Amino acid sequence: MKLFGGPAFSHGDRIETDGLPVRLAVNARARRVSLRIDRVKREVVAIAPSARRLSEAVAFAREKADWIAGQLADLPDGQPLSPGMEIRLFGASCRLVGQPGRARFVPATETAPATIYAPDDAAFADRVLRLVKTEARRWLGERTAYHCARLERPMPKVAITDTRGRWGSCRPAGVLTQASIRYSWRLALATEAVADYVVAHECAHLIEANHGPRFWALVKGLVGDHRPHRDWLKREGARLHAFGRG
Repeated sequence: MKLFGGPAFSHGDRIETDGLPVRLAVNARARRVSLRIDRVKREVVAIAPSARRLSEAVAFAREKADWIAGQLADLPDGQPLSPGMEIRLFGASCRLVGQPGRARFVPATETAPATIYAPDDAAFADRVLRLVKTEARRWLGERTAYHCARLERPMPKVAITDTRGRWGSCRPAGVLTQASIRYSWRLALATEAVADYVVAHECAHLIEANHGPRFWALVKGLVGDHRPHRDWLKREGARLHAFGRG
């Protein structure tokens, strides 16, 4: 609690509404008080345009307690990684095998699916995730180079992250800076077509920074109708964010 008439709440504070976690956040670009689901941390974020309006965000979250409970209950259960599991990388099967020795990814052959081998110990999941991220960096980098060539644009810097709110982001080239694109490594868990759409989307931003008609025309020229891929991400995104969490 702040003294001398200051705001009662601060950015980053956590409260509970009917026993459910709510994190408070200030976003100067927000036009109104709102609620957002953080699927990674499995909590609700109450957003206010300024610190002074955080009390409104708290009141709004308490009014929407039933909605919050429903949203959190609908989140997929975590999918901890363990030997014997089968996951999908860019739509293709990949087996997880516990085996002594160096952790490694073995690509699929005509007779066997891709396999990740790692020692069956407490670090098994961490080793698997590192190899999944490496495969994501390779695949997404190759598709970025492909789409940039079609758009006749230089290859940007490519980084792999674990962003919560975006599947990708693009910073076009400046006078003295190289263009860069960041992708969520969780795109490796999507189908090839969906992941490729995200790559094409971000590459199109190298030319058009907005989402106007010319931007969507570029995307259509690269991957066709984008709507099925966007719908897939909306429908399956929570499951991708639950991957690797116990």
